[in-house]
Amino acid sequence: MTQKSHLAPYACDPADTRGRRYPEGPAPTRTDYQRDRDRIVHSTAFRRLVYKTQVFLNHEGDLFRTRLTHSLEVAQLGRSIARSLRINEDLVEAISLAHDLGHTPFGHAGQDALQACMSDDGGFEHNLQSLRVVDQLEERYPQYDGLNLTFETREGILKHCSRLHAQQLEISEPGGVGARFLRREQPSLEAQLCNLADEIAYNAHDIDDGVRSGLITFAQLQDVPLFDRYRSAAQAEYPDLAQPLQQRRLLFEAIRRMLSAQVYDVIETTQAGLDQYGPRSVQAVRQAPALVMFGEDMRTRSSELKQFLFKNLYRHPRVMETTSRAQQVVKDLFAVYTAAPQEMKAAFAQQALKDEGAQRARAVADFIAGMTDRFATREHERLTGRRLFD
Repeated sequence: MTQKSHLAPYACDPADTRGRRYPEGPAPTRTDYQRDRDRIVHSTAFRRLVYKTQVFLNHEGDLFRTRLTHSLEVAQLGRSIARSLRINEDLVEAISLAHDLGHTPFGHAGQDALQACMSDDGGFEHNLQSLRVVDQLEERYPQYDGLNLTFETREGILKHCSRLHAQQLEISEPGGVGARFLRREQPSLEAQLCNLADEIAYNAHDIDDGVRSGLITFAQLQDVPLFDRYRSAAQAEYPDLAQPLQQRRLLFEAIRRMLSAQVYDVIETTQAGLDQYGPRSVQAVRQAPALVMFGEDMRTRSSELKQFLFKNLYRHPRVMETTSRAQQVVKDLFAVYTAAPQEMKAAFAQQALKDEGAQRARAVADFIAGMTDRFATREHERLTGRRLFD
């Protein structure tokens, strides 16, 4: 199936995909990017996201975001912007839904702990792990490991990559997804968009979850110009929202207006860049500067919001206390599995027992990274006899 002609010339057209690592014939009713999306949605790693931390651990409340709901929000924002820019919505959706597949349990706390454990054995980075999930760790097909996604989806999943890791990827896949980091080229517009949609989504929903948790307040948010501008406008238009029982509606309306403003800003700024540089192909996009971005004022305001959240939410004593326990769980699991690989599931144990060094450490990291919060907690209690979370 081919894509319709509504796409702009600088968009990724599935008819021109660079293909899959293992060639497959076309599907009769779906484009290659739609097929990628469906494979991602049906993957085991995608289902695990429902029990992986965004900011608050899963047991802390039923309504806080998880990695799954975050990924859905990124996909929704990305598709909305992609439609206006006439780039490929299906590819944006596929990348958005897959971008956190390699994230550890316990959010960034788990990632930091696993990076510390792997510091002498190649390190750990969740973007690279997401690629590893779709290229190797998913086991769904008899012909190959992984999901065998298209180059364009895989490129978008690998948002960041060190030069060393890019060189390693280049050895195993010459001219593949690591090459752009060595050539200092941009990824597709669809990949650029997913990166920014990720930022827009987590800034907005972390405000919501932060207020819901009681860790940040409306009074504090008055010091954040990006949010308070839309809070005050909403309250001026709907004075009743100032009443205590209407605070949730006021929060939602302010966030909705803030999100809309950011979306429109990205569309306007990106279109201006496209008009200026005039790319007529995906390759021309790769050789241009980054084009999907905020305007200068919105970029400043977004940065201020991130700094506020970092100080008042991510580094809040309650979050930090949970972070400390989460990191202990990951470090303890890593130590136990490294010493006794047979405690892992059979496939990972078999891989770990092949080597005493880096291969064993990587197999242990793969196993831990694939865990949900609650499975990691249960395993920790089983193996250590200690219960660090209620």
